[in-house]
Amino acid sequence: MRIPSDASGLWKFCHAALTVLRPLFCSLRVEGVENVPLKGGVVLACNHPGGMDCFVMGFASPRQVFYMAKRELFNIHPVVTFLLYRIGAFPINRGARDIEAIEYSVELLKQGRIVGMFPEGTRNRGRPMRRGKSGAVRIAIEAGVPVVPVAVLEIPHLHKNWLNPFKRTQLSVQFGQPVLFPAGSMEDVQDYTTEIMLEVARMMPPELRGYYGEAPAPSQDGTPPRTPMAGATGPASSDIATG
Repeated sequence: MRIPSDASGLWKFCHAALTVLRPLFCSLRVEGVENVPLKGGVVLACNHPGGMDCFVMGFASPRQVFYMAKRELFNIHPVVTFLLYRIGAFPINRGARDIEAIEYSVELLKQGRIVGMFPEGTRNRGRPMRRGKSGAVRIAIEAGVPVVPVAVLEIPHLHKNWLNPFKRTQLSVQFGQPVLFPAGSMEDVQDYTTEIMLEVARMMPPELRGYYGEAPAPSQDGTPPRTPMAGATGPASSDIATG
């Protein structure tokens, strides 16, 4: 697994450490990473089965991913605050419309960074998907960047088995094709959110699709409903599928 070239020093260190230690706890299959553009701002919109999602998706990404994290984490200790910022986390007030966090996300995207978001809003702990909230799509439209749907599987099993040397969890991360929505189209944002969440659901087993259980199968050529970002330049999936 290659280290993201645009990452901070601490992110690179953590990525290298996980590359060495990860095989002790789990195997990891990554598909579709070529769909993540190697330049420019991108929103990764992922399902939210557990607390390790951000680390697993970030490890699989070809570039460093920035995340919102609940503000309480930044009040634990100054050292913790420093480390959180250095690995790409930034604070958000949960349960309220945090304008500062939204504006910071848009600024990161306009600077050409990747922002990872979980439209379900809270962990489903391996249960079927909840209805997605529109924040990820709103931020992407405001910044003028594409959204890449992402599906992460088997996180709850990782929580249970990570200290058991005889059980290696088989994790899976799949990146869908990037979708760029029209500028100034906020009136359709919920429909666009449904479109993204259906793409996430298509990459998941039927029993985990939940609210999006009627997601139709992808077309034979794998084309999603909207494909203006065709030809992304990331490395091939086969380059980073690891055991």
